[in-house]
Amino acid sequence: MKVTITRLGHLGDGIAETPEGPVFAPRTLPGEVIEGEVLAGRIDAPAIVTPSPDRVRPPCPHYRTCGGCALQHASDGFVARWKAEVVRTALAAQGLQAPIGAEHLSPPASRRRAVLAGRRTKAGAMVGFHARASETLVDAPDCRVLRPELLAVLPALRAATVLGASRKGEISFALSATDGGVDVAVSGGREPDAPLRQSLAALAETHGFARLVWNGEPLALRRPPSQHFGLARVEPPPGAFLQATREGEAALLAAVKATVGGASRLADLFAGCGTFALPLASQAEVHAVEGDPAMVAALLAGARGVSGLKNVSAEARDLFRRPLLPEELGRFDAVVLDPPRAGAEAQVVEIGRAAVPLLAYVSCNPVSFARDARALVAVGYQLDWIELVDQFRWSTHIELAARFSLRPRGAASGR
Repeated sequence: MKVTITRLGHLGDGIAETPEGPVFAPRTLPGEVIEGEVLAGRIDAPAIVTPSPDRVRPPCPHYRTCGGCALQHASDGFVARWKAEVVRTALAAQGLQAPIGAEHLSPPASRRRAVLAGRRTKAGAMVGFHARASETLVDAPDCRVLRPELLAVLPALRAATVLGASRKGEISFALSATDGGVDVAVSGGREPDAPLRQSLAALAETHGFARLVWNGEPLALRRPPSQHFGLARVEPPPGAFLQATREGEAALLAAVKATVGGASRLADLFAGCGTFALPLASQAEVHAVEGDPAMVAALLAGARGVSGLKNVSAEARDLFRRPLLPEELGRFDAVVLDPPRAGAEAQVVEIGRAAVPLLAYVSCNPVSFARDARALVAVGYQLDWIELVDQFRWSTHIELAARFSLRPRGAASGR
């Protein structure tokens, strides 16, 4: 069947409209004419009859089989325009619009955290990413996304899989590049006995891991697995959230500072280990709120005794169930909000009731962001601007930073 791709879906597949309904095809672009066998509404192996001018040669040799990337066949310019349009569409669905600045794109080989899977084989072990929508593992030693130090530990991860994975199960490796080396947190492995603990600790020493944690149990700590956030050095707990690239983190921090830089008292909500709170503490008093007590402890330990920081306080609190209330928010000049994909619906209501003057909102989901933006605009805020930050190069993942400010009384909403 021959069809013409008209648009991309949210997972990056091309979509062609036919009398029988939409047909999805991976690794295709709008305007392309393709052909192939249609099964269950998909052409899984499309032949490109007429290519798009935005089509490029994928830089990674694993692209056709690996499920880690979805858009390596598209030019950087196309991906940036498409992601901006996804955000505009999400806003328009809520009756909103806003200026969107130029995208901040992280370079290749800059991803400093990843989760890889391992499985034993007859020849030894395989460690890599899953193929798309599949349990099949793809070994990706020449990955163009991960930092070199993460790729360098692949042999060690294969050895750890042979040592500690069950014969039929799968093991998971959460990796982070840190100042002290690669931090490795393993889940799904066999419960270690004394010989396995000894073997894994020796493996960590041989391959220079900063830390090895196995099913939640620390087995080796060679050097502190620290990250620098502004003037502070933080040791995140195993597997803790970390911005995907240093470049992306810097772009998000710059956007946040552009919103709240003049404030003297700040609240950082969903603060993690202090990605924003600690750099901002160089210029303002900061109260950080995070649901994970271990991350709160790491943030406070990192701030303790650091010269040049203003007062940093923190609390562990579930902001979905117990958002900060107006009487708590009233002492702050500005708020930084960086929720997970679900957004911050309950907390946004309270921010609106408190009429906090400035809000820097960092989001990884345009749909939940647009929903929360509508709630803020409805109670008197204006959405001043949005900046896109692409830390997940060649993926469909979209991150943004936005500035909200209270409208002067009587001003139009800007919808």
